[in-house]
Amino acid sequence: MPKNALVIVRYGPYSAVGLPVEYRTFRLEGLQAVLAKDGHKVTLQKIQDWNVVELVVNEEVVFSCNIKDLEFGTSFSAAPKQHFAFSEVLNF
Repeated sequence: MPKNALVIVRYGPYSAVGLPVEYRTFRLEGLQAVLAKDGHKVTLQKIQDWNVVELVVNEEVVFSCNIKDLEFGTSFSAAPKQHFAFSEVLNF
């Protein structure tokens, strides 16, 4: 992937701990931080699909998973899904 690429993080609404379904970005913070630290521009984009997160580079989905599988916060080393997503973006 080229340096300083635009990475679009598309995410859908989800329900957490009995709370109503909403768009939340807490689970995306670690991934955003690592991508930004590597020099990429990260843009968040809401989508209608429930529980989904997708990483898009050059108009191609390079990673997709259930947003509930992502860990909270910015500690990337302890979050295997975010680590896998980041490596997918780098290898694109």
